[in-house]
Amino acid sequence: MSAMLFACGQAATRQISDNLDVTVSILPQRYFVERIGGDLVDVNVMVLPGESPAAYEPKPDQLRALSTADLYISIGVPFENAWLDRIASANAGMTVVDGAQQISRMGGPESPDPHIWLSPSLVRVQARTISEALSSADPAHAEAYETNLEVFLRDIDLLDAEIHRTMDGVEKRRFMVFHPSWGYFARDYGLEMIPIEIGGQEPSAAELAELVSRAREEEIKIIFAQPEFSTRTAETIADEIGGQVLLISPLDEDWMGNLRRVARAFAEHLG
Repeated sequence: MSAMLFACGQAATRQISDNLDVTVSILPQRYFVERIGGDLVDVNVMVLPGESPAAYEPKPDQLRALSTADLYISIGVPFENAWLDRIASANAGMTVVDGAQQISRMGGPESPDPHIWLSPSLVRVQARTISEALSSADPAHAEAYETNLEVFLRDIDLLDAEIHRTMDGVEKRRFMVFHPSWGYFARDYGLEMIPIEIGGQEPSAAELAELVSRAREEEIKIIFAQPEFSTRTAETIADEIGGQVLLISPLDEDWMGNLRRVARAFAEHLG
């Protein structure tokens, strides 16, 4: 199946020595593209470190830089809803690739969960889409992209097995987190995520009281939060239960190392 979502015209014929100019939405995608593209790609990222893809607005210089891009690989994060058409129109020769194709999202069509990069099994699917897109744009190096893909897929399998081993001995399977980023990870490894924020909204006073009560019932002592969002509500709950807030980021560019660290944090604090 073709990896193309839509193409705004055809890029000029490439010179074999030229690198593919690829733009992606979030930092973990850069890791994926660089693992598969290696030295044959130059990758730019829209959502900058410390920013959230929930309501990001690309900078004017980022939009201007798209004029030289060969590919834009989307992933379905919220800012794309408002910006993807404008991104596509920035360069008639750039191909826009749906990096989330062939993936069924949690949450349904009304409120799909965008955090598909936090599931190793779903990253396998995304990696194949990326490899197809690079090979289509640069067929002269298709064999190299396929070889790099196979190495990356083996590493993903090893990571998946390692996380399963890390989580095997964990007795408590529920964790509380401010922003509901970790649903796919929880599904993969038999955990249950209790989100504080629902639908992008902070909890009401009544909902906050319910969360505090549930945390006490579940004997939860760690409230997970992420550095891209305010920790105020997480800290309020932690204070009420005599616990603490632990920061974990779903947007770390060191994708493989980050998932290892998060798995160890869950295993340590869930016991």
